[in-house]
Amino acid sequence: MLIDDVTVKLAGGHGGRGAVAFNKVRLSQGPVGGDGGDGGSIYFEGVSDLTILIRFAHRKEISAQDGKNGRGQFIDGPRGGELTLMVPVGSTITNLDTGKVEEITKVGERVLAVKGGHGGKGNFKFRSPTNTTPMEFQEGLPGEAATFRIELKLIADVGLIGLPNAGKSSLLNELTAAKARVANYAFTTLEPNLGAYYELVLADIPGLIEGASSGKGLGIKFLKHIERTSVLFHLISAESEDPARDYEIIRSELKAHSPQLSKKIEYIFLTKTDMLAPQELKEKLAVLEKIGLHAIPISILDTASIEQVRKILNKIKSEK
Repeated sequence: MLIDDVTVKLAGGHGGRGAVAFNKVRLSQGPVGGDGGDGGSIYFEGVSDLTILIRFAHRKEISAQDGKNGRGQFIDGPRGGELTLMVPVGSTITNLDTGKVEEITKVGERVLAVKGGHGGKGNFKFRSPTNTTPMEFQEGLPGEAATFRIELKLIADVGLIGLPNAGKSSLLNELTAAKARVANYAFTTLEPNLGAYYELVLADIPGLIEGASSGKGLGIKFLKHIERTSVLFHLISAESEDPARDYEIIRSELKAHSPQLSKKIEYIFLTKTDMLAPQELKEKLAVLEKIGLHAIPISILDTASIEQVRKILNKIKSEK
């Protein structure tokens, strides 16, 4: 199961306490208390693993290591170890306490989440000509704490969209080395699948239905994954009784979710054309032409038609 939206409370480590200590060597009995170590900070770092947010499913509060207390003989306490939390590339990280939003778009990109607290000063730092035996010290400061929402939005060059059973997974498997599950019934794909066509990333977005933008079916869970795609491949099944309506359903849901989605570059494909007689196929294409759509008929069983798709991908790749 792909977990793409989690909330977690993070706390930086507390700083260690400064020490009160004095040198026991005769004629050199001044203050020698060391400082406390700083608390550990917490960072987010981008990785390519889309499933890694599952680690937060049952871990809602995470704290970094506290700094250690200072000791005598000028020995400062060790710093608390920093903590790095891995999140998928494409994650939007929102600090729910401040409203600050960060995005991680590259593998290895790091974002500071919460800082550890500073360690307190030992009594050596309080010495003066008039205070040669200071008993003062500082407690370490608490680390920062905040609640974060981590939301994954896939980063892909091409998003494959359409109603359930439109042939998106089959096309992805044909074009890439992906092994998306395929079957002849709706909602076979319950999670986004990714595949690579040379340096292009293709995302099979799970089937949408009428009312998805308001939460029906798989709802808005996967509409957000289309937001970062550059180009849309809109697939319509040739087996549909009303391909024009199928097209309008998806377009309406895209626009309802975000007007920007409806402005993306779009290629339209009429899929599963091997299931129709030539005259039936001609009629289905004519229905789409009536509403101003030029659909490219394709079938994964027809090498020539798949080659048309590859040419489009090659063009997108050359313009990237």
